[in-house]
Amino acid sequence: MSDGPDLPDYRTLLTALDGGVATVTLNRPRQRNAVGDGMREELADAYRRLGADDRVRAVVLTGSPPAFCAGADLAAGEDTFGAPGPGFSAAGLEVPAWTVPKPVIAAVNGHAIGLGLTLALQCDLRFFAADASYGVVQVRRGVVGDAYSHWILPRLVGIANAAEILLTGATFDGHRAVELGLGSRVLPAEQVLPAALEVARDIAVNTAPMSVAASKRLLWESFDLDREAVGARETEIHLRLMGHDDAREGVRAFLQGRPPKWTGRPD
Repeated sequence: MSDGPDLPDYRTLLTALDGGVATVTLNRPRQRNAVGDGMREELADAYRRLGADDRVRAVVLTGSPPAFCAGADLAAGEDTFGAPGPGFSAAGLEVPAWTVPKPVIAAVNGHAIGLGLTLALQCDLRFFAADASYGVVQVRRGVVGDAYSHWILPRLVGIANAAEILLTGATFDGHRAVELGLGSRVLPAEQVLPAALEVARDIAVNTAPMSVAASKRLLWESFDLDREAVGARETEIHLRLMGHDDAREGVRAFLQGRPPKWTGRPD
């Protein structure tokens, strides 16, 4: 990655940084970017490093065309799910996208099946290609949805839609994905990444790093909090942010009609 964080040369990922936006591309195109050859570990490492680098304000996750991610690599044939290795975990990644203290936008520019879709569900925003296929198909392979999908989906789309997705293992297109509530936009495949980058750049320029990090954390924590606890956390966060100059700089920049100059850090 030029002009960006000190990242190793990954086997399964491409990385780039432009104007505070880091793009991470799943890059096993011959396997339709299926998760294998150390991709889990490399993506977790990239998330950890990007989250710690103050030059990065937002992250966009996408796949090398023509797919986003085909899910688990089935190169092992019938032993793909039948022979778990030592220390097996269905968590997906050691560092889920929701733990990154910057917004992570999934530019789902092609097919996302099984683990490919559940990894996208761990992101904060999701844009879907209209004509691609999506599904949490694991029940059709003799296992179950992974990467916390049974925790995310009911909270994201409600119990009825979560049951339809998880219990049928059926596939659907991008229009149905957004209709179900899995994402906020459905676009032609070639427009998905540019749209995600546009939103990421807007975040990088116009939002306060501390405010976004705090809001993201509370959004994900709110799944496990009641109304009163959320209200108390909002008050606590406001009091801490109001003590920082960014709370004044945001108003100064708005009144002066200029881009803000943030000094706060996302931690």
